Parts: sequence; structure tokens; C-alpha cells
Amino acid sequence: MGMVMEPISHVFMAFMDIFLDALPFMILGVLLSTIVENFIPEGVIQRMTPKHPLGGVLFACVLGIMFPLCECGMIPFVRRLMRKGMPVYIAVIFILVGPILNPIVFASTWMAFRDNPAMAYSRMGLTFGVALVIGFLLTRFLKSNPLRHPIEPAAASLPRHNHTHGSQHIDQHDHHHGHAHDHKHDHSHAHDHSHNHKHDDHGHDHHGHNHAHGDSRLMTMVSHGSSELFEMSKYLMLGALLTALIQTFVAQDSLSAIGQGAFISHVFMMGFAYLLSLCSTTDAFVAVSFAKSFSPGSLLAFLVFGPMIDVKSTLMMLSIFKARFVLTLSIVVAITVLTGSLLFMHFFLA
Repeated sequence: MGMVMEPISHVFMAFMDIFLDALPFMILGVLLSTIVENFIPEGVIQRMTPKHPLGGVLFACVLGIMFPLCECGMIPFVRRLMRKGMPVYIAVIFILVGPILNPIVFASTWMAFRDNPAMAYSRMGLTFGVALVIGFLLTRFLKSNPLRHPIEPAAASLPRHNHTHGSQHIDQHDHHHGHAHDHKHDHSHAHDHSHNHKHDDHGHDHHGHNHAHGDSRLMTMVSHGSSELFEMSKYLMLGALLTALIQTFVAQDSLSAIGQGAFISHVFMMGFAYLLSLCSTTDAFVAVSFAKSFSPGSLLAFLVFGPMIDVKSTLMMLSIFKARFVLTLSIVVAITVLTGSLLFMHFFLA
């Protein structure tokens, strides 16, 4: 019985270590994502979007720093930006690098790799390098529209809405004006009393409307934050559990044999990151648990490739882009990250 309980205890302890270390950063990421979702107007971003391709790539990286969204909330946010007129290549770069190039991810990586802070800088540097390469390839070779369905500009429906609203306003104004004129002609005293009474009621209703609007905004924030926290926590718990199981039941000699390979270790950790689909605010705590068995370069490949391309982000991208484009983009990102991680391993993480 004791021999059975010992591995279970080891799995539980490893799981709790990873989960509890990552939990504060996950909550902070959800909180900031909720603020961005509800308080940042997209029109501000559109007025800042540069026209030059290089400026567009740099702008996408800056957006990642300004708006610390995880990949769970990235796709809906980018869809709205494209409706406002954001170029497709900037949107794609933002989807790829946004979940990594932000202060929360840098802080979580720094905390996880306290003994090797170069990993945090290398993660940001490689991500920026991937952004430049993918941005260059998109602006140079992307000729056809990669969107699955055309995205109509958000302003397309405004004239019809304003026209309807305006006609209703005019009709209501004419009706009330005519009624008030007849009423005043017969009973001016009654009209004054009625007018004052209605004015008070109008003020009361306006206060109630503001109060209801505030409650609605608060409920929207709570709903968005709780749903995203639930979604992210599922992947974090699954990733922590799988990592704990691997560390407990896979022989350390086998892990070391894979982890120290110059090429196979990078491929293995990239595939592992794709399947785990961890949030970028917490994946560093999973990666550092393999630090004794895997090379720093392979851990860097895990930290960069996973937030860019994983199972859930692939499914979400397929809802916007054509399957051929998503497949081609995934292959190019994988080759770029693999090459970059090998170079970083040779020059910076040796």
C-alpha cells in the first residue's frame, strides 16, 4: 500500500507546486484582460496604426506590451480590430507575439527562472525575432486574402442605425410637441403642473438609467473575468497534472537522453507545448520543472512556440483564417522558433 501511495503523493505535490506558483500570475492576467476588454476603445488603436510594414510589425509588438491579453482572449480582440480596419499582417503578428511580449509574462518567467534570469530576456528577444521574420514573410509573400469570411467594417451599419434613430426621434418630438401645444391652449395651469412633474420623473429615470448602466458594466466584467479564469485554469491544471505524471513515472534517464539532444529536445518540447496549450502567464513554471533534464534552448523553444501555436489557438485561428493559411503559418513559425532557439542556445544560453 505504501508503494502505491508514494507515487500518488509525489504527483500531488508536484502538481500543487506548479499550480500554486502559477495561480497569482494567471489571476493578474485575467484581471488586466478584463480591463482591456471593457475600457480600452479600439478606435484609439486604429488611429495609431502605421502604414509602413516594418512600423506595422513594431506596432504589433508594442500592442502586446500595452495590452497583456492571453491567447484565450486574443482572437476575439483581434477580430474587432480587423473590423475597424487593422491590416491582416499586423493582426497575425499580434496574435502570435501578443501573449508573450507583455510585462506579466516577463515577470512570471523571471520568477520561475530565478536562477537563470537570461531565460526571461531570451524569451522576449526570440519572440521579437520571430515577429520580424514572420512580418517580413507576410508582407512579401501574402498576396491573397487569408480570411475565411470577409470582415465587414464596423461603420457599415452606422448610417442605417442613425437614420432609424433620427426618424424615431423626430416622430416622437413632433408627437409630444403637438400634444403639449393643444394641452397648453386649453389648460395652461394643468400643463405647467404636468410639465414639472414629468421633468422630475425624467430626472429620476435618468439616474436609474445610469445606475443600471453601471451595474451592467460591472456584471459584464465579472462574467468576462470568471469565464476566462475558468477557461485558463482548466489548461493550467491539465498541464500541471501531465507534467507531474511525466516527472513521476518517466525514468529520469529517458528524459535526460531526450532533453540533452541538440535537436530532438527542441522538437520534443515544442510538441509538448502544442499539446499542453498552457497560458503564457503560467507556462514558465511548467518549463522550469524540466530544467534538470532538458537543455535551456529546448525550454526556450517550449516557452516561445507554445503561446504562438497550440491546440486551442489553432482552433481559434481556423475560425477566422483559411485552413491552408493556418497550416502554412504554423509550419513557418515552428521552423523559425526551432532555428532561433538553437541559435540562442549556442550564443546566449550556453
